[in-house]
This record gives sequence, C-alpha cells and structure tokens, in this order.
Amino acid sequence: MSLRHIITLPDPKLRLISKPIERVDAALTRLIDDMIETMHDAPGIGLAAIQIAEPIRLLVVDVAKKEEPAAPQVFVNPEILWRTDERSTYEEGCLSIPEYYAEVERPASVRVRALDRDGKEREVLAEGLLATVLQHEIDHLDGVLFIDHISKLKRDRVIKKFQKAAKRAGEGSHVL
Repeated sequence: MSLRHIITLPDPKLRLISKPIERVDAALTRLIDDMIETMHDAPGIGLAAIQIAEPIRLLVVDVAKKEEPAAPQVFVNPEILWRTDERSTYEEGCLSIPEYYAEVERPASVRVRALDRDGKEREVLAEGLLATVLQHEIDHLDGVLFIDHISKLKRDRVIKKFQKAAKRAGEGSHVL
C-alpha cells in the first residue's frame, strides 16, 4: 500500500466525469487499498478516485468514530437508486478543498447500489452521516464539488482563494 497525492482546487481534473469500472481485479484492489490508506492518513471519512487523479467510478468511506476500529467501505460504480424527500444539513469539508467548511443540505437518506471490493453487488440504505458522505463522494464522480451546493457568492470566493494560492505556489517554485 502507498499514500497517493490528493489533488486540490483549482485542479481541473476535479471537474471530470469519472468512467465506469469494467472489472474488479488485482490492480483495482491495490488502488482501493491505497485509497483507504490515503483517506485515513489525510485524515478524512471519504475519498473518490478522482481526488487522486484517477477518473474512475470508485470511492471509499469510513464513518467509524475515532474510538471505534476502522471500518472502511468500498463502492465500485456506485449509483443512487433512491433519495428521501426529508432533508438534513451537515457541515461538509473536502480533502480537495482543504480547511474550508460549509453547511450543505442534502437528502437525509439514500439507497446506493455498487460493487464491493470483491466485485459482488450490494445495496446500502444510508442515513445520517453515511448518506451525506456517499452523496458527497458520488458527486465527485460526476465532477460536482460540495461548494456547488452553496451560494454562488461563497463559491466564487472559495474558488478565487484557491486560484490565488495555486498561483502563489507556482510562482514560488523555480527550477535551478
């Protein structure tokens, strides 16, 4: 296993629509293990493959509390089958938009179908935090960021802040 680099805003790859995975094989299993290690190290509770510049429909989540053992879940080609009309609001953050948080309202429950790490189909009825994390990560697979769910004014400020930071970082690196 190895840690992967998490890409951050304003990287245009974050807006790509990820491609379906055709088969679960040893290479994909290694990527899954890398993603779980990267997510835990960050630390985060969800990671989509596009966040490590892999534009495929794969995500990992782990919503276990700090005092509980890790309980990572793998979702290959996840698809939301159903959303409740009931809404819930969580303060969301994102490993690709570090140190920025905002209240986002989403459906309180979702039913998701996906393959697991062994290629077996499963359905999950997710509520609460897991429902929010799954929706957040599936959004990533469709090129949508959580800041797309907040006001245009706030979103534009965040994007501008990260664009300036990226420009400053680029100016500071010179090849000698």
